[in-house]
Amino acid sequence: MLTNSQTPTVEAVSSEYLPPTDGKTRVRQFMQRLQEEISQKLTELDGVGKFNEDGWERPEGGGGRSRVLRDGAIFEQAGVGFSEVWGDHLPPSILAQRPDAEGHSWYATGTSMVLHPRNPYVPTVHLNYRYFEAGPVWWFGGGIDLTPYYPFAEDAIHLHQTLKQACDQHHPEYYPVFKRWCDEYFYLKHRDETRGVGGLFFDYQHSQSGLYAGPDPHGTAAAYSNQVGTPAPRSWEELFAFIQDCGRSFLPAYVPIVERRHGMEYGDRERNFQLYRRGRYVEFNLVYDRGTIFGLQTNGRTESILMSLPPLVRWEYGYKPEPNSPEAQLYETFLKPQDWVNWKPMS
Repeated sequence: MLTNSQTPTVEAVSSEYLPPTDGKTRVRQFMQRLQEEISQKLTELDGVGKFNEDGWERPEGGGGRSRVLRDGAIFEQAGVGFSEVWGDHLPPSILAQRPDAEGHSWYATGTSMVLHPRNPYVPTVHLNYRYFEAGPVWWFGGGIDLTPYYPFAEDAIHLHQTLKQACDQHHPEYYPVFKRWCDEYFYLKHRDETRGVGGLFFDYQHSQSGLYAGPDPHGTAAAYSNQVGTPAPRSWEELFAFIQDCGRSFLPAYVPIVERRHGMEYGDRERNFQLYRRGRYVEFNLVYDRGTIFGLQTNGRTESILMSLPPLVRWEYGYKPEPNSPEAQLYETFLKPQDWVNWKPMS
């Protein structure tokens, strides 16, 4: 039940809603399993490429394992990473959002992934799910977004319907809020366009958080979240269960799209446009992406942080798509927020 008036104080819920003593271990184990499951399925799907694993340690505490597949039959480059890090000094990007975490040692773990297919008709995809804890302060965050180079509505519809099904098992307002938050987050302000067709994005989800906890109080995600109100306190267990179902929804959301598109023939025009659009991916990750910023501010492993960048990319001055072309349709429809679950083509 959603209500603003019944939101308990921190004191009223803190003892009941603190993380379990084995919480860090359980989240770590899930993140490792998710990396394993996704890596195995992508290897099977590609049929040629193999993941090379690179273990690393962070001097300040923790480490991880980065898995990268290069020059496969389907994936030009695919990176699937796991990390578990900790320290005594919180980075500015965290303190800016949660100043109440200051003065505590911190712990973070998660799985992140970016897949750059070779065929321009197969969309790039990104996934990240994470957990953060600093003393009594804790939260879950993450999401998934799809970046197509050529417009196929059925692909966007399939992805969003699959993600909505995962969300609806836990809360009827998760998908509507987190979909809007994704459109807001994966937006290149300097280009006035979204990175792709969105998906889910959420952060700072804890026992007393509102559904939207982002930086724009006047955006569509905040407006919708304010309309439905603050959820009743959600336990650590409830949010962990939600994260697990979101993570497991990736393969059924993405694999059918790859299977449908990877055999389509393409030429130099499509390949050049793909490389040009990959430039937007680089711009977003280096300018706006919070995971990149957090990793660099906490002295993470640079190679692992930047493995999300595509192996080949190009920029072109003043590019304009040809009118009525597939490239123009991408700009006109697919790089603007759409209600993909209920989307119908214009007659």
